Amino acid sequence: MNTSIEKLIFLARKEKGVREGPINNTGQRIEEFQSATWMMPGAWPWCAAFTAWLMREWLHEESVRDALGIDSVNAAEKWRCRDASAFGWEKWAAQKNIELLPETEAARAGDFVVYDFSHIGLVIKDQPSLASAIMTIEGNTNGKGERDSNSGDGVWEKVRAPSLTKSYIRLFA
Repeated sequence: MNTSIEKLIFLARKEKGVREGPINNTGQRIEEFQSATWMMPGAWPWCAAFTAWLMREWLHEESVRDALGIDSVNAAEKWRCRDASAFGWEKWAAQKNIELLPETEAARAGDFVVYDFSHIGLVIKDQPSLASAIMTIEGNTNGKGERDSNSGDGVWEKVRAPSLTKSYIRLFA
């Protein structure tokens, strides 16, 4: 596995167990994730904010920026996705000429997976076959397999059915 991808997955794993505050879609860490987007922090669904935060923190690594051909933290900040919506990540990838793969492709570790139900996560393990489950780490989800602004409560490792997938954003070919 690419060392840059290993660093991204390591960063995501460190966030497992982060939970919302007593009010849905809020809390100190949730606001930190939300601050990585264009929107002001507040009580709004934060799955894409989590992935935006992951990307921002990951791009602080010089070796990661070098691998992506980005010459500075400032340039990385201008380049990275700051969209607070899952489907907005697809638009960002298209604008940046980043590989946007359909659900008919197998997921690879390091892909950002966009789901049909307007949700996003990070793939943490290569999908062995198209019929195999997808292993991810996601924000604004829960331990039951659900995801929405009412039932999502934290950062969890998930196993998802490939039928839920809309697309994959692949930063490294």
